Amino acid sequence: MNASRIAPTLALMTIVGLIVAAAPPIGYVVPRLEEHETWPAPNAQLQSGTLSFTGHSTFGDFVGTTTAVSGGVSGGADVASARGWVEATVASLSTRNSHRDGDLRSSMEAAKYPTMRFDLAGLSVESAAAPPDTVIGTLRGTLTIHGVTRDVAIPATLIAAADTIDVGGAFPLDLADYRIGGLTRLFGTLRMQRNIEVRFHLRFQATPHTTTRGS
Repeated sequence: MNASRIAPTLALMTIVGLIVAAAPPIGYVVPRLEEHETWPAPNAQLQSGTLSFTGHSTFGDFVGTTTAVSGGVSGGADVASARGWVEATVASLSTRNSHRDGDLRSSMEAAKYPTMRFDLAGLSVESAAAPPDTVIGTLRGTLTIHGVTRDVAIPATLIAAADTIDVGGAFPLDLADYRIGGLTRLFGTLRMQRNIEVRFHLRFQATPHTTTRGS
């Protein structure tokens, strides 16, 4: 099996932390930096997003991506009380190689575990950053991949503009934490490293009727 079998996992994690926070409501005046601690968190929907991962193998690095993500946020009195979810299908992961993609879906058991999901339990605001309307924090919640659910803390940057919030970040992921096997193949000549890097960029848009399915 080639190194790409591990790819699905990576992309999946990517999805992970993304559900970040809450966008300000339509027509809402975005608060300045000094107001971030009491930043209202209205309902919001995931408008668009890109998740990517970089894996490392004996024969070189490879990258996988997906833009097929969905999600929603249930707001609260402040950004720390926001709750929500982000989800993607294993079949949506692409490494630009059909044979590798098929192998990845097989190793991820896509028929048995078709989706990857992150559930947001809260956001810890760690600091504000220049320019105004930018907040740095940690997304806390659970990440479910390959039937395994684990508590996670994902660093992220939130940037508010009009009625949207862009959420982005990067974090390392250990495939073994989600029982993803097949890292060594062909009698040890092909080896995939357990640790990969995940990156994400998501855009949430405020809406008065966001549903938090499954939350």
